[in-house]
Amino acid sequence: MVSTQFLRGVLPAGLLLFAGLLAGQGTARRPESARNGREQEEVRLVSFTLDDVQKNWDRMLPEQEHVPYRHAKLVLFRNSYRSPCGAAGAATGPFYCPGDEKVYLDLAFFNELKQRFGAPGEFAQAYVLAHEIGHQVQKILGTEAKVRRLAGRNPGEANALSVRLELQADCFAGVWAHSTEQRNLVNRNDLNAALRAAAAVGDDRLQREGQGYANPDTFTHGTSAQREQWFRRGLDSGRISACDTFAAR
Repeated sequence: MVSTQFLRGVLPAGLLLFAGLLAGQGTARRPESARNGREQEEVRLVSFTLDDVQKNWDRMLPEQEHVPYRHAKLVLFRNSYRSPCGAAGAATGPFYCPGDEKVYLDLAFFNELKQRFGAPGEFAQAYVLAHEIGHQVQKILGTEAKVRRLAGRNPGEANALSVRLELQADCFAGVWAHSTEQRNLVNRNDLNAALRAAAAVGDDRLQREGQGYANPDTFTHGTSAQREQWFRRGLDSGRISACDTFAAR
């Protein structure tokens, strides 16, 4: 459980709520009170996480890389929503769109994280958002554009480059988690929940669950072990420089 200190604050300006969220699916339907209450708690958690993660990068990016941070926005929705990067939905999972610098998140994914992936806990949910905001850091640093160019020139390397990009975002999420530990906002149980979440969404685990076997040539995010390893590296160091997945063998 994340401490109440971690959850204290106000809705940040970067949080966008869309139709169907917290109000049922259309004006003719009366929202279910249980789901409505649960979603309010989830929105509260997401809003405070978004605020804390981005305030951390406000400080850390200029301090460590001498580059100002630019805030991403977060789009919360139910069922489906169209982004400049394509359709967003529960099946696609949360994702960052570099075209509009927004993170798209269907709150139903938190249910899936808990029930399908066996990664319950508020800090497990916070890890998901911190990972996506890590992609905003990559865009600001020019990493995202560089990877896109390299993949365009070498299509056969696109998946391997994607894995390194995603693992770096895991490491950046760990860098933020390090700051929460330093501020005594979380305890070891919270951090273990985030580590479990990172491992739960490894390509090897997801492929074995979906098709009965894993094919490393088609990995785009990294194995469970890799995702946990790179999150832990950011967590242990608190340094952006520790997250150079492109130099790692």
